[in-house]
Amino acid sequence: MTATATMASEVLPLAQEEEDRLEAAVRRHSRLVYRIAYSVLRDHREAEEATQDTFLRVLRYGKTLARIDDPKAWLARIAWRVAVERRGKVARMGVGLQQVDELPSRTVGADRVLLDQERSALLDRLIAALPEQLREPLVLSALQEISPREVAAILGISEAAVRSRAFRARQILKEKLTGVIGPRTEYGPEK
Repeated sequence: MTATATMASEVLPLAQEEEDRLEAAVRRHSRLVYRIAYSVLRDHREAEEATQDTFLRVLRYGKTLARIDDPKAWLARIAWRVAVERRGKVARMGVGLQQVDELPSRTVGADRVLLDQERSALLDRLIAALPEQLREPLVLSALQEISPREVAAILGISEAAVRSRAFRARQILKEKLTGVIGPRTEYGPEK
């Protein structure tokens, strides 16, 4: 057996092992990566593109994946960075992200659908107006249901900071919503 043949017989199983590891990471964490991208971009198509970009970066650094202690947190950080970079590119190009609304149910009245859409749009505007350091932990932990430990790893801050910032963001939203729609009672807004 030649030296080249020996080297090829050793390299091929290693390459297959790396490919298997990457495939397992994609299967296991693709939803998380997509949710993170969507939480930043707020657009399904852009989030799908960012998810693909994330795994392309992972593919480039595939050998690193074997040495990572927490692949989920590592992928989450990459996804966050890719989405933030993509958001910046979209903003520089002046292209608005378009969000496709879900189709309303036929069993719900048009007035209820309109009211829900108005409330959702108001809440989206209020969340977007939050300072970035408060908005990011809130969106990731509350809206995307990512654990505080994972959010801390993504943002590079402590778990206590994640909880504190998300709490502060909720307080600000509550104050602003109360100012816009009035205080709520058990049965809805006070009259």
